[in-house]
Amino acid sequence: MSASSTLLTIDCLAEDPSAYYCNPQRTITPGGPVSSNIDHLLAQVVQKFELGARFVKASAGTGKAQVFGLAQCRGDVPPAECMGCIKDAAQHAQDLCADKADVRIWYDHCFLRYSQEEFFGNVDTSYGVLFANVENVSDPDTFNKELGKLFNKINSKAVKRSSLGLGKDQKKLSDFDTLYGLSQCTRDLDSLGCAQCLAIAIQNFEGFCQDKKGCRVLYSSCYVRYELYPFFYPLESEGSKGDPLKKWIIHH
Repeated sequence: MSASSTLLTIDCLAEDPSAYYCNPQRTITPGGPVSSNIDHLLAQVVQKFELGARFVKASAGTGKAQVFGLAQCRGDVPPAECMGCIKDAAQHAQDLCADKADVRIWYDHCFLRYSQEEFFGNVDTSYGVLFANVENVSDPDTFNKELGKLFNKINSKAVKRSSLGLGKDQKKLSDFDTLYGLSQCTRDLDSLGCAQCLAIAIQNFEGFCQDKKGCRVLYSSCYVRYELYPFFYPLESEGSKGDPLKKWIIHH
């Protein structure tokens, strides 16, 4: 973490986590040209997802009022959940960040971002949200060794263009425990950019999630998560919704 970073720690309960960022330096006038272009952009994005899209890059307007947007569902999420998630993200972005022109909003199943800067193809780890289970594993040495091997395997899948940025797998640790892991890059990144983002995200496992039973790292360009319960599709069960978590927000 750089010297210019800020760190906020929050205790919370494990529900489907969501986070959002409204850049305070990108204030606009509600109802003005940029605001109107954001409305058009979000309507365009939602319409494309209603038609079956899973990933959308779009822009609206011209000149200094132009805005760029990206929306994507996690690669394993079914179509109905995908569309519902994007609709919620678009609505909440407008509700939460109505006077901002640089906005990111994360859900467990999707991600939405828009800005006046054309960010497509750039690795962005300037703002991150991290969730860590507060409980520790019983055998850290074995667990961390298996965690590393699992994510080497997962990330090698995610960086392939044919995978659409998604890698997921599981490893049986014992008769009672199975480790589940998932990596997801935004589909505007090339393989090198995806690998770079995932490497930065996974470094947080040691820094913030050392020996923890679960961890999620959300960046604007990628997402990584592991748990000792199933959380990706097809679901084997509903998983655990009540595990106590610690949340960090890192802003460079």
